[in-house]
Amino acid sequence: MALLEAQARWAREWLFEAALPLWWSVGADPAGGFHEKIALDGMPVAASRRIRVQARQAYAFLEAGRLGWDGPWREAARHGLDFLLAHYRRPDGLFRALVAPDGRPLDETADLYDQAFVLFALAHAYTAGLGGDELVSAARALVRQLEAERGNPVGGFEEASPRVLPLRSNPHMHLLEAHLAWVAAGVREPFAEVARDIVALAVTRLIDPRTGAIGEYYDGDWRFAAGESGGVREPGHQFEWAYLLDHVGPVLGLDHRAASRRMYGFGTRFGIDPVRKAAMFALDAAGQVSDPRARLWAQTERLRTALIFAGAESDAAIRADYVAAAEEAFEVVRTFLDVPVKGLWHEYWLADESFPEEASPASSLYHLVSAFAVVLKSGGLA
Repeated sequence: MALLEAQARWAREWLFEAALPLWWSVGADPAGGFHEKIALDGMPVAASRRIRVQARQAYAFLEAGRLGWDGPWREAARHGLDFLLAHYRRPDGLFRALVAPDGRPLDETADLYDQAFVLFALAHAYTAGLGGDELVSAARALVRQLEAERGNPVGGFEEASPRVLPLRSNPHMHLLEAHLAWVAAGVREPFAEVARDIVALAVTRLIDPRTGAIGEYYDGDWRFAAGESGGVREPGHQFEWAYLLDHVGPVLGLDHRAASRRMYGFGTRFGIDPVRKAAMFALDAAGQVSDPRARLWAQTERLRTALIFAGAESDAAIRADYVAAAEEAFEVVRTFLDVPVKGLWHEYWLADESFPEEASPASSLYHLVSAFAVVLKSGGLA
């Protein structure tokens, strides 16, 4: 049964006719790489360039090609990947965080979060046929370097070497996402084993057994960090982790559906603003709101996960609840996308229901494409 058919048509038109053409024609720098932001008047914003933007934009165009966009998705993806591989790799094999528009290194930090997105972009480039063994070799070398330099004896990875605390769950979420992409592409070694280890870390250490919610910050032995930071729970990450813990079923043959549904339930029960109907930015461990701002990416993660859960649910009443949540989340996403230049968006929706007049960050296209891919598939358009 098709779900959200009208929404799928709207999403396809917005993505194919507005967003993707704009982020290629304006968002790509002809000299190389992608701009960080496009202002709400449709002009690119000059700024230094984070590696995560190059990786995410490459993925967005690769996924667009898979969805059937007939624009220059190969050229666009290669544009980002070539800039990434030419300018961000450090001598030790890890990837630096930031370069100037001409590629000059500006920040040598090898952030764990950024390494995850390099692996993710390489996996999707390999899947799309933009490279072969050289991409597999590059990804394997990066994983080996992370294991050798950043491996944590309890599980997962350190933020840096020498150690920097607190440890974070968020980079591990994206490392899991990247490793699952490699396994789905048919390359299991070493990605399947690392993915299994991250899942084990999540279900045994990262998730609060009292509430089923995943935290953000941990000490060196993967206990919740002391003080307020140890209690931070982001609703958007409940939805994103819930999707991944569901996704390990078909990819790795693991069944963590109960944990994924409980996590989604925490985010839904405590994290949705009753007025805006939007997922808020942060809660404490008990579910009390600590940051009522709503960010675009959290809405896309709620949309994707609710729709996937709806498609897998056999109980009609529970399925209807997931569909209703997906419909609500879709309308919230559309509210963020209601800007004068079609294909751009607001990033923040404040508690007073205002939107700051800020440029649209390129990094959010990854979240929009990921969610709209599921919407198109559910609506029979992909």
